[in-house]
Amino acid sequence: MSLLDIENLSLTIGDTQILKGVELSVAPGEVMGLVGESGSGKSMTALAVMQLLPHAARATGRVTFDGIDILAATEDQMCALRGDDIGMVFQEPMTALNPVKTIGEQVAEGIRWHTRASRAEAEDRARKMLDRVGLPEAKFPMSRYPHELSGGQRQRVVIAIACALKPKLLIADEPTTALDVVLQAQILDLLRDLVAESRMGLLLISHDLAVVIEMADRITILRHGEVMEAGDTARTLSEQLHPYTRQLAQASMHVPARARPHGIETARPLLEVEGVTRDYPGRRTSLFKRAPTIRAVDDVSLSMAPGQSVALVGRSGCGKSTLARMILALDRPSSGTIRFRDETITGKSEAELKPARRDMQVVFQDPYGSFDPRQKVEKLVAEPLHVLEKKPTSAERREMVAHALHEVGLGISDLDKYPHEFSGGQRQRLSIARAIITRPKLVVADEPVSALDVSIRAQILDLFAELNQKLGIAYLFITHDLTVARAITDEVLVMHDGKIVERGKTSEVLDHPQSEAAKALVTAAPDLHRAIAKRLREQG
Repeated sequence: MSLLDIENLSLTIGDTQILKGVELSVAPGEVMGLVGESGSGKSMTALAVMQLLPHAARATGRVTFDGIDILAATEDQMCALRGDDIGMVFQEPMTALNPVKTIGEQVAEGIRWHTRASRAEAEDRARKMLDRVGLPEAKFPMSRYPHELSGGQRQRVVIAIACALKPKLLIADEPTTALDVVLQAQILDLLRDLVAESRMGLLLISHDLAVVIEMADRITILRHGEVMEAGDTARTLSEQLHPYTRQLAQASMHVPARARPHGIETARPLLEVEGVTRDYPGRRTSLFKRAPTIRAVDDVSLSMAPGQSVALVGRSGCGKSTLARMILALDRPSSGTIRFRDETITGKSEAELKPARRDMQVVFQDPYGSFDPRQKVEKLVAEPLHVLEKKPTSAERREMVAHALHEVGLGISDLDKYPHEFSGGQRQRLSIARAIITRPKLVVADEPVSALDVSIRAQILDLFAELNQKLGIAYLFITHDLTVARAITDEVLVMHDGKIVERGKTSEVLDHPQSEAAKALVTAAPDLHRAIAKRLREQG
């Protein structure tokens, strides 16, 4: 008997049809993988199950959970179900968490609401759950706020909230997108354990086919709101009977055609980082005492030539994003020097930094958090144009924005939309369009394709490679996806606990890692071919 049944689910918002007769089911103890490109309707299917659809949405068909007709349920009935019987891990952790509540309060809140546990009991259960998802109190006190954690650490908090009550059904919408590969493996093991221990049903939404085949018993593939193919995961992804399934599999293993720019070895460095350290004061524990200083980056040195692509890889919280912020002069080093185009940028004022800012741009990890939700796309993507010496006219600006959108797979019809009107992957495309609109010399890309489905990821990697060859743009890719590092970069820097512990040519480091940190990343990295072969062996 199924725990969740979705029958002929159709969904329209205004005049736009989002879902067209979607059907799937999840049994107790079963993992169902829901796969498709960005905007295919995966998240809308999940929101229909949670009855969290926009007010303008009209749903028809039938959604049944544990005998309850979800589409006909009252809000009081849904409040009792959400969190207790149905948990959900949302795609963007920063927007899913309350910024003014500590992480301990947010995990304990649902426990107290649904179980009537005392504050002490709820805190104790919250502490155990946070420890289980890799946030032990000794290192990550429950008194911390979301902004004090990295993107991957925030995602762990969201998973802890969703799993704290051991729901009958867990809907995980890209649950490991922001996590490094080592932690991703740990979280997937945790989800497997929860499914096995409590016979929990799991609806796993992901664009990572390697993750889906490792986790899911069955798979449903969506495109433009319609089911293209469904069935046993290993059979579906190995046989690839439907053309769209083949397209997704090929895109997930896509490597851009890319020529190494000439003269990298002899060119003067574009970026030089020498002995950079960043310390943060510990939180005040009393009127006269502070916790020990936190060293986020520890004596890091690196250099990049014009047109060079370098990957900075490492586990969540190792200092990658902090280093990126200092390179971009968004944060000041405690010690050390950073030079860009032979000029020291450390310690300069905003006015003095303006010439350098013309030639450096950034793609942030959280696309939604990096946009003003009150502004339309045309204004958001055009933001970097104010640093140009010659200011474009309104017509020129609109044309430049339209061209940048086209390069990342969006259209002119998107110019007058707001960020909330796009899917997570589409918002990341907007971030990339904003970064490349000025044709900079250096782009610091903090997980630039982690939120993208495999087809769009392939297009974006091709775009990065094309701009690298045509315009000589250098890239510093901060990523936990080693397939991205292998596909697009010349060299790899491995970071661990604030230090660079290994560096070298991409193929050498990833094929023959020397440091323990690099070995852990390579071992944990998912591989589609290996995962398919493993599942087929297990099934005999």
